[in-house]
Amino acid sequence: MAFMEKPPAGKVLLDDTVPLTAVIEASQSLHSHTEYIIRVQRGISMENSWQIVRRYSDFDLLNNSLQISALSLPLPPKKLIGNMDREFIAERQKGLQNYLNVITSNHILSNCELVKKFFDPNNYSVNYVEIALQHVSMFFRSEPKWEVVEPLKDIGWRIRKKYFLMKIKNQPKERLVLSWADLGPDKYLSDKDLQCAVKFLSSCSHPYIYKVTFATASESSALVIRPFIEKGTLRDLIYKAKPKDPFLKKYCNPKKIQGLELQQIKTFGRQILEVLKFLHERGFPYGHLHASNVMLEGDTCRLLDLENSLLGLPSFYRSYFTQFRKINTLEGIDVHCFGHLLYEMTYGRPPDSVPADSFPPAPSTSVVTVLESILSPEAMKNGMPTVSRLLQMPLFSDVLLTNSEKTQFKIPTKLKEALKTAKECIEKRLVEEQKMIHQHRRLTRAQSHHGSEEEKKKRKILARKKSKRSAFESGEEQTMKYSNSNNSGSGASSPLTSPSSPVPPSMTAEAATIPSPPPPPAAPPPPPNLDVPMQPDSQPVNSTSRGALLSSIQNFHKGALKKTETCDYSAPKIN
Repeated sequence: MAFMEKPPAGKVLLDDTVPLTAVIEASQSLHSHTEYIIRVQRGISMENSWQIVRRYSDFDLLNNSLQISALSLPLPPKKLIGNMDREFIAERQKGLQNYLNVITSNHILSNCELVKKFFDPNNYSVNYVEIALQHVSMFFRSEPKWEVVEPLKDIGWRIRKKYFLMKIKNQPKERLVLSWADLGPDKYLSDKDLQCAVKFLSSCSHPYIYKVTFATASESSALVIRPFIEKGTLRDLIYKAKPKDPFLKKYCNPKKIQGLELQQIKTFGRQILEVLKFLHERGFPYGHLHASNVMLEGDTCRLLDLENSLLGLPSFYRSYFTQFRKINTLEGIDVHCFGHLLYEMTYGRPPDSVPADSFPPAPSTSVVTVLESILSPEAMKNGMPTVSRLLQMPLFSDVLLTNSEKTQFKIPTKLKEALKTAKECIEKRLVEEQKMIHQHRRLTRAQSHHGSEEEKKKRKILARKKSKRSAFESGEEQTMKYSNSNNSGSGASSPLTSPSSPVPPSMTAEAATIPSPPPPPAAPPPPPNLDVPMQPDSQPVNSTSRGALLSSIQNFHKGALKKTETCDYSAPKIN
């Protein structure tokens, strides 16, 4: 088969789920408009950042494109007069920064193609719809029985995965869905093993796995064909959405938020846990559970997109579980994703934040018990429960499953080994990314604490105390030095010494035996003021001269002075 040999898929081994952050660094006015210089960063590394320049019109165009989500986004309003004033530009820059923060913090918006192209045009300039159509057309050359009815534009969240409504020429009423996807950063199977694994999916069956009609893969992409169901997925049921509508329109801001009934939560949850347990026992990696990957046939849930892990595609919830080092296996990822799914089934919307400190009232306390075991802060610290443990909890243990469909899921031994190796590689990349995020979080916390106002005040107080202590110690030291110098030449008392300025014994003896020179004309220095710290002398002290001077003063005798005659002219003179 010559399927997908040409054209190239434009494959980029880029993880589209890594969050982007954007900071407006500056603005510049050019003629009649203002440009904003934005620093965009992928992930936690400053090295993986770049600058883009955007005008207000670019923000406005993005905002108009995102109106399909029905979200009220805080884009600053237009202003025709006075829009070049410095104060207005500064105020608008703050408003635009807030707008960017809202977009990048929204899980669905931040992963959509419109936002990715706005922030990173270099990596998201390819038209994947055209590429997918080219590959599908080439597929039809070798498989002429298929025919495209219409493209299903943007019904999924993935940028590099496109969908088409299909039919078989001799069965025109039967509708199928073809999905085409580029290979992802976690593709670790060889091309031969990948082809074998993808074809295996079309031969397997399970009561809670959605049937694959046809599947094939090449060295750069893969396509899978499944039956199309008008009612859609579990998420369509929760949000009361139309399956053919764009993803942003269906799930961003539902008109009515309402969870499922308790019996539906129990039954659907039990079915999903059973199929997860089945896959874990057979060593088949999954890691892509969410409400849009669960197809509904009556009251039966069937798992979709088992091929995602084979193709190396990143998980919908990857930006969540990379934050928690205890979620480091594909089994743990499946349980974590089940927590998100159970929350949506219960409350009709995704959780506001993960981990969740508390949960709103639920149809049963047993639901909250399961949610706490998966999404609480304690669960994130201690690790995820196993699927078997969840099945034993009161919410699911009393559910009776009546589906008797035959299971056929025998993985060839050689392929099983390849899947095991691929699973280990996926988990290794996850652990490395979690380690980097953990180290970055610790460093950020330390820098934030060190730069806080309270810490700055503490450091100033300590610096002042240290400065005062140093000045006091320096004054004491100089006082001791001066005192030692004065006492070193005295014969009546023994010389004082201090550790900082010792007086050699030989110097003292020499001063006592050698005759002193006549005293110099300069007066001796005044006594030190002990209240004021002494400043260190700029010249070294000559202890020998000082000792000689003191000895000369001590040997002074009044009788040795020469007598003088005094003429008194103070009396009055009379002629």
